[in-house]
Amino acid sequence: MLTNMHVAVVGGDARQLEVIRKLIELDAKLSLVGFDQLDHGFTGASKEQIQTLDFSSLDAMILPVAGTNAEGGVDTIFSNQKVVLTKEQIEQTPAHFTIFSGISNAYLDSLAASTNRKLIRLFERDDVAIYNSIPTVEGTIMMVIQHTDYTIHGSRVVVLGFGRTGMSVARTFHALGANVRVGARRSEHLARISEMVMVPFHMNDIEKEVQNADVVINTIPHQVVTASVISKMPAHTLIIDLASKPGGTDFRYAEKRGIKAFLAPGLPGIVAPKTAGQILANVLSSLLQDLRLRKETTA
Repeated sequence: MLTNMHVAVVGGDARQLEVIRKLIELDAKLSLVGFDQLDHGFTGASKEQIQTLDFSSLDAMILPVAGTNAEGGVDTIFSNQKVVLTKEQIEQTPAHFTIFSGISNAYLDSLAASTNRKLIRLFERDDVAIYNSIPTVEGTIMMVIQHTDYTIHGSRVVVLGFGRTGMSVARTFHALGANVRVGARRSEHLARISEMVMVPFHMNDIEKEVQNADVVINTIPHQVVTASVISKMPAHTLIIDLASKPGGTDFRYAEKRGIKAFLAPGLPGIVAPKTAGQILANVLSSLLQDLRLRKETTA
């Protein structure tokens, strides 16, 4: 249980609703910031403004998957209010205060470091990333079906990256009958791709490997689908970029060439927000239990 734990849930999308439900079940005291337009009333949770939030009593703060923008702003789809996190606010929190975010950026990293507060990036955890790859794959399949006029079965699919998401994407498209080639750099990844009866290639050879691709799916958060790479693709190629913003694709050049290219880093929250939210809720509840024990130990 999370009795006597004060947690602020700040901004976010429908996934946060599952997190709120779970934490209420565990008897946490919840302050909801950026939810004033939400019709649903959560018993045991109070809607507040960021300006009136009592930071001195907070044990933790849960941010959206995207964290903040470069100025500390937080997306709040259930509110029109502007929410910005500042160093002055975080400095008011107790020493054990912890920030939870899906991913981070320079602003959030600096905020945590300058206030000496712990920042946990949930999407860097293997359990979250692996579970989250399931709705990501389903959403990718949906997009491929929507934006092509041929079946996945028999199509030539190039997957870039063989991390936790890339592995799930490649395996699923292979199971659906696609001819899958996977680009990676690490020798052990290339060996595993071959063992899984797919065709591996080194990322240095990407321009050659996309020359007959029907679909290119990128999971690498660096620009690897460059203008030079796109120039080698057939005109009908569909590009789906699953990497975090700004993605790994030169979208300007893709548009210039008339190639359909989509940046889709938040697919789980779009295609399966309930499941994606439950994944986050289960991990967060465990992490908050650990935080409660640390708080009691140091009290």
